[in-house]
Amino acid sequence: MMDIESCTELNEFPQMLPPPPGTFVDREELIQHVGDFAVSQGYVVTIKQSKRDRVVVLGCDRGGVYRNRRKPADESSAERTRRRKTGSRLTNCPFEAVGKKDDGLWILTIKNGTHNHEPIKDISEHPSARRFTEREIVLIKEMTEAGLKPRQILKRLRQNNPDLLSTPKHVYNVKAKLRQGNMTVRNFKSLRPQKSAVRNNYLAVTEPSWRQRNPPRVPNLIGGRFVDSQSFVSIDVLNPATQQVISQVPLTTNEEFKAAVFAAKRAFPLWRNTPIATRQRIMFKFQELIHRDIDKLAMNITAEHGKTLKDAYGDVLRGLEEVEHACGLATLQMGEFVSNVSNGIDTYSIREPLGVCAGICPFDFPAMIPLWMFPLAVTCGNTFILKPSEKDPGAAVMLAELAVEAGLPNGVLNIVHGSNEIVNAICDDDDIKAISFVGPNVAGTYIYARASAKGKRIQSNVGAKNHAVVMPDASMDATLNALVAAGFGAAGQKCMALSTVIFVGGLNPWEDKLVEHAKAIKVNAGTEPDADLGPVISKQGTFLIVDR
Repeated sequence: MMDIESCTELNEFPQMLPPPPGTFVDREELIQHVGDFAVSQGYVVTIKQSKRDRVVVLGCDRGGVYRNRRKPADESSAERTRRRKTGSRLTNCPFEAVGKKDDGLWILTIKNGTHNHEPIKDISEHPSARRFTEREIVLIKEMTEAGLKPRQILKRLRQNNPDLLSTPKHVYNVKAKLRQGNMTVRNFKSLRPQKSAVRNNYLAVTEPSWRQRNPPRVPNLIGGRFVDSQSFVSIDVLNPATQQVISQVPLTTNEEFKAAVFAAKRAFPLWRNTPIATRQRIMFKFQELIHRDIDKLAMNITAEHGKTLKDAYGDVLRGLEEVEHACGLATLQMGEFVSNVSNGIDTYSIREPLGVCAGICPFDFPAMIPLWMFPLAVTCGNTFILKPSEKDPGAAVMLAELAVEAGLPNGVLNIVHGSNEIVNAICDDDDIKAISFVGPNVAGTYIYARASAKGKRIQSNVGAKNHAVVMPDASMDATLNALVAAGFGAAGQKCMALSTVIFVGGLNPWEDKLVEHAKAIKVNAGTEPDADLGPVISKQGTFLIVDR
């Protein structure tokens, strides 16, 4: 009997677990992790101390109830005093969690994981649930300027958020702060418990800093969040038609690259265990979103790369074929099984994801080549680091936005930018297990040698050399038009451009037409029609013509 009583005394309050320690990409992710876990355990955390770039201290906001201002007639002064003290919101709960920034990442430690109070039975009763989001505060300001009364404002806010628990008194308090010139929610220090859908809506209505710049600055994608790089060095992205600077690409810092790899590595265990049907479902949605935004993608490719709008649509559609292929990957993931291959011996094989993979893209197909890489990789259960070309990164970032919208979990796809330094970092990082590269011979040979020395799997697509074979019965006009488009489309700046034409049966019937087309090419290039045609129809030029 004594043992039971002692045990009861020790467990006066049900145990509320502290959040698991860990490492996080940024401060906001750490705070959100602690806040979400706290709500699941029945308590709410608040920011006690913060040095934004170095440390944040989180404590327990015990909460309470709002005091009833009406005084019961039979209540004594002592009872009123006791009720006032017990209704006090903040109490000295010993719980404390500390987040510190170290080498570009935020590390969470639990200084004291105990509580001196019971769990909150209903989080909606906590005062923090009555606080407004930043978006709601902006709406309150706009409706106040339009002449609406607090009750009218509250009614309209509840149309968008039926779970809103605030009262007209809280609207009055916000209006008072607005009159003082304070539009932020930093003074509302309790981390408001909210569902992920609400957070996603909040992110959608908040304009990110990288979009507010002029020209806009291309963001990194790290851990599911598009973030502006801290780098002071950037590369201008020019519109080839106007030479106007349409965006700037930052050279991702080493700390940001490590954070992207860490986010991918942390997302891998959960993602690899996600059913293949779920991963496929995300690709189906991704395919739908690409169809929806194909016009925006094509316009961006034309603006950044300079290829015609028709070529830009083809760029997206060729990549879309890979996404469609990924939608049917379940059967391709199947292994093999052979029974009784020898006496009493069966043999089988299974396909397993590698881990963190990376892709390094060229500039000639800004949408197609990224879509060659990450949809198949992530559908197979890998996580991915994508480095688009620094000359036209916009399409890759737009595709990443669509992938996140389709439901790709945080950290599964990450994007970093840069040039040689980032390529070297990708080749050297021990956590990256495989690399896919498309580009010129010299770069491909270098990446293959450097990455394979680290034991990585390398897919190096280089040295494209495309030939056309023309049969004797081919239509002359249709053939020559097709050859010119294949050789000079996208100004010839693509790995799929024709460099060799072989005429079966001889060249004689084609000579006059070839000269006519060569003159047209010279005129389009700004050269006199009667100028030397050798560079066009000799082996030193675009076409190598051989009689067979």
